[in-house]
Amino acid sequence: MTLEQIKKLLSLGENQRVECKASIRNLDVLGKTVCGFLNSAGGYLICGVNERGKIIGIGDSHDAVDKLERYLIENISPKAFIAVQVEELDKKLVISIEVPAGSDVPYAFKNSIYIRTGELTQVANAQIIRDIVMRQQIEPERWERRFSFADMEDTIDVQEVRATVSAAGNVRRVLFRDEKDISMVLEDFSVARYGRLTNGGDVLFTTNPAIRLPQTRIRAMRYSSGKAGDKFSDMKSFEGPLHRIFEDAYAFIIRNTSSISTFIKGSPKRLDTPLYPEEAVREALINALAHRDYSAASGGVSIHVYPHRLEIWNSGALPDGVTEQSLLEGQISILRNPDIAHVLYLRGLMEKAGRGSVLMVQKCLENGLPSPFWKSDPKLGVTVTFSTPEVTPEVTPEVTPEVTPEVTPEVTPEVTPEVTKLLKHLTGEMSRGDLQDAIGLRDAEHFRKSYINPALEIKAIEMTIPEKPTSSKQKYRISVVGEQILASFNDNNAV
Repeated sequence: MTLEQIKKLLSLGENQRVECKASIRNLDVLGKTVCGFLNSAGGYLICGVNERGKIIGIGDSHDAVDKLERYLIENISPKAFIAVQVEELDKKLVISIEVPAGSDVPYAFKNSIYIRTGELTQVANAQIIRDIVMRQQIEPERWERRFSFADMEDTIDVQEVRATVSAAGNVRRVLFRDEKDISMVLEDFSVARYGRLTNGGDVLFTTNPAIRLPQTRIRAMRYSSGKAGDKFSDMKSFEGPLHRIFEDAYAFIIRNTSSISTFIKGSPKRLDTPLYPEEAVREALINALAHRDYSAASGGVSIHVYPHRLEIWNSGALPDGVTEQSLLEGQISILRNPDIAHVLYLRGLMEKAGRGSVLMVQKCLENGLPSPFWKSDPKLGVTVTFSTPEVTPEVTPEVTPEVTPEVTPEVTPEVTPEVTKLLKHLTGEMSRGDLQDAIGLRDAEHFRKSYINPALEIKAIEMTIPEKPTSSKQKYRISVVGEQILASFNDNNAV
């Protein structure tokens, strides 16, 4: 939350979704309140402020946050996404705890279920528990909680699991029963049950979830002009565990976005900064991956980089209760994929629950850019757009203006002559043997390494049976990327 949001909450006083605590000494009271928020509509718990709204402050707050987070994780079941932040308010430190409405109700704190009734947190009676359970049973199970077809022994990216364990350990946000047992670790992350991986675990921790879940791919394109129909100068498709494709996609944006170069008086060094604020872009990208609708195989995430704007799209409309306007103002998080969001939180990628959109706006305005804006459509998905003024931004007197757009030279897909030759001979759907004969090659290994593999790597061709790469019935066809490569080649060679 921003300081303005905290002050606004305090001005309204305690209510169904806001509670203040003067201290954090009684951790049981805090745990009960958080549990009540999870089982209700979510809420904010502000520590270091008494019930009359007077700011008292919390001493030694950073150690207190670690202790509080660990305590909540150990005693609330099932696991839930809860954001604990240290904020400075009127020169005093307070702790804000943001609690989204839980997706796995009923939640229990130390084996007791609590709910919010007005300003009070109370133990749920048998009738309330029965009602919560009945409502939960008639709702369909979340996509991320369904079992994946992935074989946990053969598909897990152990490096990704270890990296997440390390990140979680550094901030002491989760307690593992046995860090060396991958199966138990995945269960502790709530992405595996009974020795089987969930869809959420597949997205997060398998080597290539796109084999089973093509909607996990990120497609990224850079255009030479402001029109999507024009030829692109760079195009990539990223596959792999979620954290890895996030980093790859962000690198694509940086590589294909102009940088602003400034020279400070009295220094020979040049300072290069990305055109769009790093924090804002990373927040937009991680939100697209964490909050998107994964259930449709035709869905996905795409990135479009234009000379004067950046668009990040994800499938699925905004969650119920979230609007384009509320994103600008900040609100309690409404999580479509809380298990995925929880792991991203452990990796340090979702620290600012409920206020990421506000951060994006703030960073853009600080950098002299227009505020990003969101567009949501139930059928077309959600798009967030960053833009830049067409004119040169005003520079302060202390800085010698030398603002030069620079794009890294690597902006064209690497299309070898062999790949071009393969595309020319590929008609309809053809097996590897038919393609090899059509081109006139005898060495099958050379054909695979120099023709098939490079074409697959740049997505110029695609398999007809992607879930079984080595199938004897496997065939290949030209993809949309391949068609564009051929069209570009024909244009360049036209007389």
